[in-house]
Amino acid sequence: MTSSTNLNPSKRALLSVSDKTGIVEFARSLATLGFELVSTGGTAHTLRAAGLQVVDVAELTGFPEMMDGRIKTLHPKIHGALLGRLEHDQAVMREHGIGIIDVLAVNLYPFAQTILRPDVSLDEAIENIDIGGPAMLRAAAKNHARIWVVCDASDYASTIVGLSEPNPSALLQVRRSLAAKAYAHTADYDGRVAAYLGHVVERDAAATHPAQALAPSLALPPVLTLQFQRAAVLRYGENPHQAAALYLSHPRETGCVATAQFCQGKSLSYNNLADADAALECVRLLDAPSCVIVKHANPCGAASADSLLEAYQAALAADPVSAFGGIVAFNREVDGETAKALCKLFLEVVIAPGYSETALQALAAKPNVRVLATGALQKASAWRDYKRIQGGLLVQDGDLSAVPLSRDLDLQASAYLPSGLKCVSARAPSEEELADLHFAWKIAMQVKSNAIVYAKAARTIGIGAGQMSRVVSAKIAAWKAEEAGLEVLGSVMASDAFFPFRDGIDAAALVGIRAVIQPGGSMRDQEVIDAANQHGMAMLFTGIRHFKH
Repeated sequence: MTSSTNLNPSKRALLSVSDKTGIVEFARSLATLGFELVSTGGTAHTLRAAGLQVVDVAELTGFPEMMDGRIKTLHPKIHGALLGRLEHDQAVMREHGIGIIDVLAVNLYPFAQTILRPDVSLDEAIENIDIGGPAMLRAAAKNHARIWVVCDASDYASTIVGLSEPNPSALLQVRRSLAAKAYAHTADYDGRVAAYLGHVVERDAAATHPAQALAPSLALPPVLTLQFQRAAVLRYGENPHQAAALYLSHPRETGCVATAQFCQGKSLSYNNLADADAALECVRLLDAPSCVIVKHANPCGAASADSLLEAYQAALAADPVSAFGGIVAFNREVDGETAKALCKLFLEVVIAPGYSETALQALAAKPNVRVLATGALQKASAWRDYKRIQGGLLVQDGDLSAVPLSRDLDLQASAYLPSGLKCVSARAPSEEELADLHFAWKIAMQVKSNAIVYAKAARTIGIGAGQMSRVVSAKIAAWKAEEAGLEVLGSVMASDAFFPFRDGIDAAALVGIRAVIQPGGSMRDQEVIDAANQHGMAMLFTGIRHFKH
């Protein structure tokens, strides 16, 4: 071992890692290349236990670790060794006894993992905020012209290869790439700390001032920091002239499109992922075995049934023309019979929690179909929605509001309606109509505004989406049903927002709609209610709007 009194060994590496994965092998390779190993605390102990010779940072700085390890590397002999430019700073480094460091391997305290624990205290979270590690990474990354800075164990092997080159100083582009990764690592880390403390401030303010709990200034941080990691570069975006990539949140979520297992098929495009997400988020809302078919981000057919095959057949029957080249999502494992039925139609993507062996064998007959397995679907939890506008970013809470359906109905009493629902018509919906209204309301949540959904017996009969006029959406839903040969008479209608005029109700009554669910809240609500009563229709107000742009 080179003595710690030798301030200028030919090569020196400082290793200080929280995640010890691969560090012994990396250190051993560095030692073989003639590097003196300098380390701290637990890392030094791990390396010595593996039989490696290590110089403690305290020996190098002349100061012991103090304040329960909070101060170890914050010293000029460390940061001077990282920031020193040999062509400019050699004299001052020699004057103050500052050696050099050629390789820095650091990963940070496990803050993100710590705050995921439900029982974590604020004090424990704060103790896991790393100070020295980010400072060293940033210093070494700034001086990457001569220093190899490594924050990811996956880069250990390539770093050794680079250091083994006859002229490693020539590998500037490699070191610059590592430096960029180090800055991304510290930026991500700082962002997580800021987001966590912002959440604590929001939580404490809500506890102290409950009336302000939903105030935008508390619910949304004054500075928004997002952390996503690139998972894949896509062929192109919505159109071939647009570049695109997939980024994942960290820690990674499960049961979603972004992290689904790719079972077979052509590579996924931007539009495939966007449409698959729309289909999955819609079918996630349904309880019974269900299928949702999406085309251009809108459901064109949806159904719940006793089996997936029945659900698929009913969803397909709602709009078989639009389903061609569409995305099919299920909320149960796909069986062989359902998979065989899928193979009869040209599809872009099939997504489900999983597939039986016979289902995968059947789908293999369509090798271009992209087959995704998400794993178990959980009910959607709170999330934030982001939309880019020129010069800024719109941020809102995700739309999770769905009116729950009571299973204990008293059709003779007005109190039977689920919390949040209000029957405003003279006639109350039957139990069957109420179930269909609830189903239609969930589908309408996922249809682009203006949205109208006709449904009967837990299946869509017609869907009108994305129109400038709500009455036109209602007419399109009826036209879609007629085109598919489905009977509208006795169906229910869901509208994502209120009816501004009675014309939408009149148009629905003409084709046989018997019950309506809508938010209410129009200046002409009474006019709309009167229209429903004139047609003998039941009408529920939810008090909740579901615009989707």
